[in-house]
Amino acid sequence: MVAKAAEAPRCAALVGPYLSGKTTLLESLLFATGATNRKGTAKEGNMVGDSSAEARARQMGVELNCASSEYLGERWTFLDCPGSVELAQEAQNALVAADVAVVVCEPEISRALTLAPLLKFLDDRKIPHMLFVNKMDNSSYRVREVLEALQAVSSRPLVLRQVPIREGDAVSGYVDLVSERAYRYKPGQPSDLIKMPDDAAEREKEARTGMLEALADFDDTLLEQLLEDTIPTPQEVYAQLTKDLAGDLIVPVFLGAAERDHGVRRLLKALRHEVPGPAATAKRLGIAPAAGDTVATIIKTYHQPHTGKLSLARVWAGTLQDGMSLGGHRVGSVNRMTGHELAKLGSAGLGDVVALGRMEQTATGQLLTASGKPAGTVDMPEKLPAVFSLAITAINRSDEVKLSAALTKLVEEDPSLSIEHNQETHELVLWGQGEIHLQITIDRLRLKYSLPVKSHRPTVGYKETIRHGVRQHARHKRQSGGHGQFGDVHVDIKPQPRGLGFEFQNEVVGGSIPRNFIPSVEEGVREYLVRGPLGFPVVDVAVALFDGQYHAVDSSDMAFKTAGRMAMSEGMPKCGPVLLEPIFHVQISIPNEFTARAHGLISGRRGQILGFDAKAGWPGWDEVSAHIPQSELHDLIIELRSLTLGVGTFAWRFDHLQELIGRLADKVVEQRQAALAAG
Repeated sequence: MVAKAAEAPRCAALVGPYLSGKTTLLESLLFATGATNRKGTAKEGNMVGDSSAEARARQMGVELNCASSEYLGERWTFLDCPGSVELAQEAQNALVAADVAVVVCEPEISRALTLAPLLKFLDDRKIPHMLFVNKMDNSSYRVREVLEALQAVSSRPLVLRQVPIREGDAVSGYVDLVSERAYRYKPGQPSDLIKMPDDAAEREKEARTGMLEALADFDDTLLEQLLEDTIPTPQEVYAQLTKDLAGDLIVPVFLGAAERDHGVRRLLKALRHEVPGPAATAKRLGIAPAAGDTVATIIKTYHQPHTGKLSLARVWAGTLQDGMSLGGHRVGSVNRMTGHELAKLGSAGLGDVVALGRMEQTATGQLLTASGKPAGTVDMPEKLPAVFSLAITAINRSDEVKLSAALTKLVEEDPSLSIEHNQETHELVLWGQGEIHLQITIDRLRLKYSLPVKSHRPTVGYKETIRHGVRQHARHKRQSGGHGQFGDVHVDIKPQPRGLGFEFQNEVVGGSIPRNFIPSVEEGVREYLVRGPLGFPVVDVAVALFDGQYHAVDSSDMAFKTAGRMAMSEGMPKCGPVLLEPIFHVQISIPNEFTARAHGLISGRRGQILGFDAKAGWPGWDEVSAHIPQSELHDLIIELRSLTLGVGTFAWRFDHLQELIGRLADKVVEQRQAALAAG
């Protein structure tokens, strides 16, 4: 391979499913490049990529972690993205600003499907990416079988770059398919160049032919060489690989075992020689800075206990310096970030990924310029729809104001979180991507902000209505010396068609109730409707005030308001009150091999299947539409992911209210009455 001139600092995002070994790969990359002199482990809790207390407690990445290193005179930033499907927003935001994604996976055929959403995201955005098949030392499958399973979930052709050398059941080295050189692994050191074993030669020849044929699909010159049995030079092959990777036309596949440092240096060489630089990435993103301007994108926001707000930014043009103005905001400091550790820098230039201090008004996704002139727009990923919620309360009531402030910071750090103040149930509801996601958030409240909270399942928004009407008379009369209280009303209470809500009608004639007291009657009626006979808000009811009496001295707004409320409390129980439960329209997205399981899942949750169809733009996926009661939605995402290797998801919206009768309705009402009695 021909030596190349040093590139501007480049950025690689390490992504992949939970337990694929991304953070272990990061440790090995940092060790191989001399950034660290000792590899950390999850067991010891000293890995750069798992530096937070929440990550160490779970032995998994829980947020985007950043680390920098130099390899052969070139600077690299590695973004270690959490692998949990519940933390996918972190990975998606980081991928937008990366020059390349290294997709880490296991050589487990049954789990290849877990890569499908990630590979779809990368291809939709034309982000160059390569596969690193980790844990090859423990694989029970042949490489060909693994590659076939992975190809089934990739819309781009996978191009194998190595074949393993085996000694017995163990993988001891590899053959590089471009240079046709064989190497033996040496843990913690560069591999030794060896003579190609005889038993590997035939496999190498077959695999190399497959690689060249895949590349020839994108280059006529190479195709002609193959048709004429002309062997292309390694330099020609490397050039084609570099070109095709940059265009997201192919996905190179490397093999290794990060825990043993196997294949890590080969991966580093491929990154160095084949990955496009930041200028090409900026062009792909549509960033076009004015001459001499400084441009940067915020890809992640942190709130640290001792340093305050930090904005992780990728520089696309110009020079970033401490104290300069960027996007109309003063840059408080420029820092290189390694885990949660900061090292101050004098400046940062094209390609650098740096943490900017005290940029209080900036937000993740913003494209900032020093001049204030537009430089294009970065198409950041859409916020993932919330699929799980918990109602939370501060254990110490005096912490409620602090809780709101802390939640605001957490939402700024993690845009896939959201907060809802439910006006009907008076609950503070935390929404996110799953139970683990919200438990991590609750841990952060406790550990970062000293705010312990209690959580529980949010209250379902049951309502009640009536089946038939009644005419009701109510009189409020009280005499206690001086002016008394007197209000007398006759109301007609009737059910309304579903969805029409509440309607109040004034049908009083002849002045039996002065006009100025009519609004007070309506106010009393509305007050009652907050809690009907069953204990829930009343909907779809019409109330007509058609008669009454008043006293010239003792009548008042308060008296008629009380009379209106009394008429409702006495009349509503006679109207056949019935419980209404919220029904949601749910659209489940799943690989079609799991569609039958989704049908069973819906039926088991009292759902009504409306139909299913192929999911547009997702070959091999279905969308199943259904009506499901809100009470059955709380943990739907947990079971759905369990049934679909973690890749199934759904979107929801309120659709209508539906009568609920029988034993389940009785149980809901009993629980409500008990809760009201307990205060």
